[in-house]
Amino acid sequence: MANNDVSAALRAQYEPVIGIEIHVQLNTASKAYSSDPTEYGASPNTQTSPVSLGHPGTLPMFNESQLHAAIKLGLAVGAEIREVNEFARKNYFYADLPKGYQITQDKTPICNGGFIEVKDADGNPKRINLTRIHMEEDSGKSSHDIDPFNTLIDLNRAGVPLLEIVTEPDFRSGEEAYQYLTEMQRLVRYLDISDGNMEEGSLRCDVNISVRKKGVEKFGTRVEVKNLNSFRNVQKSIDYEVNRHIALIEDGGKVTQQTLTFDASRGKTQLLRDKEEAHDYRYFNEPDLQPVIVKEELIERMRASMPPLPKELFAKYRKQGLNEYDASLLTDSKEIALFYESIIEHTKNYKAAANWMMGSIKSWLNERAAHIREFPIPAATIAELIKLVDDGKVSNTAANGELFKALLESPESSAAALAEEKNLIQESDAGELQTWVDAALAKYPDKVEEYKAGKKGLTGLFMGEVMKLSRGKADPKMASKLVQQSLEK
Repeated sequence: MANNDVSAALRAQYEPVIGIEIHVQLNTASKAYSSDPTEYGASPNTQTSPVSLGHPGTLPMFNESQLHAAIKLGLAVGAEIREVNEFARKNYFYADLPKGYQITQDKTPICNGGFIEVKDADGNPKRINLTRIHMEEDSGKSSHDIDPFNTLIDLNRAGVPLLEIVTEPDFRSGEEAYQYLTEMQRLVRYLDISDGNMEEGSLRCDVNISVRKKGVEKFGTRVEVKNLNSFRNVQKSIDYEVNRHIALIEDGGKVTQQTLTFDASRGKTQLLRDKEEAHDYRYFNEPDLQPVIVKEELIERMRASMPPLPKELFAKYRKQGLNEYDASLLTDSKEIALFYESIIEHTKNYKAAANWMMGSIKSWLNERAAHIREFPIPAATIAELIKLVDDGKVSNTAANGELFKALLESPESSAAALAEEKNLIQESDAGELQTWVDAALAKYPDKVEEYKAGKKGLTGLFMGEVMKLSRGKADPKMASKLVQQSLEK
């Protein structure tokens, strides 16, 4: 049976069991245990020193910024933060691991427990429980596709600080895994501990996948998929492997414990190596690093330094009356959310503020592929625009059109002053409005008769003429009311 031959009915008999390990590369200025820089894209092997290369006689020094990042992430996911943190050497030989071991945390991870919330197949909230978060250092990078005859080693990345995040096997679909990764990326960006760019290796993940018949408690044989380069490929690799396992079992075969990679061009996994027994890394305590003690005072200081988190802002915006779609878009990016927060410091019209963010402001950013920090109009001025519309002084069309354009050219100006200068202040004087209404109706006497005969849809024609005669300055609500009253005479 081929993978794509697995029917929905057959798949429904099985339950995928999936766990994910994420390595988050932190955006510290220096490496985990040395003062070497961590700039991405530097020339190969230019960000190393005897310390990061593990030369004899050198000693590591702990980077406190890595600790702060770990505490913030632990607080964000509701984890228990360990007081006494010890370090270990994880011993294995690989060409891009210059010391022959990796400094990590073995039995004393800084964080235990915690969770990330996703939605299950029915759209209900589901907790993905975390096992642990621990601090460690990265290895170098091996490139196999630059030289046709040799593997090239770049040790710039060796020693860069990482947080490894390990989940319980709580995922039951590729879609849940995709949501989890998206949320984790958003979280590390909100906390400003990593840029979370998967294409630059700042966020890397390995996925463990098995299946079992529904109702069976025992886990099936798992495979590990490594070197995944996008969230969508994580989802695709899970879906492919789940179908492969089911097809294999239904054909009477057995799943072999293996380490795989995903070929995105073919949409299939392929073998990296067979996995026999678990690796014996010969962990032992790192003799050159003292335990790091995390006191409650430091935890509270880190808590106070944290920005509002996406789930908190989402709940806040829903409570303020925004729909789920708008709240999700606003919290997708920390910078967008904080700009929106700045707007609503000056206005309580939350829906209008969201419309401005998702409408004119987003269009301006998209047209220029710009970041919100490049947007020239201050948040307080956007709130002023909202008030001008709410007070009936400027039409929504004029505010989003000519006035918005004028503010982009002169962002330090007052919105009200520019509206006056551009002659955009709406006319709400009943006498002036009635003059335009009378002129509009006089222009179409036959249409007035048709309206009185029952063709009520002609109101739009008269309103269009009123707006034309007033050059857009007529207050639409008042003008509409006067048109109705005049037609009913």
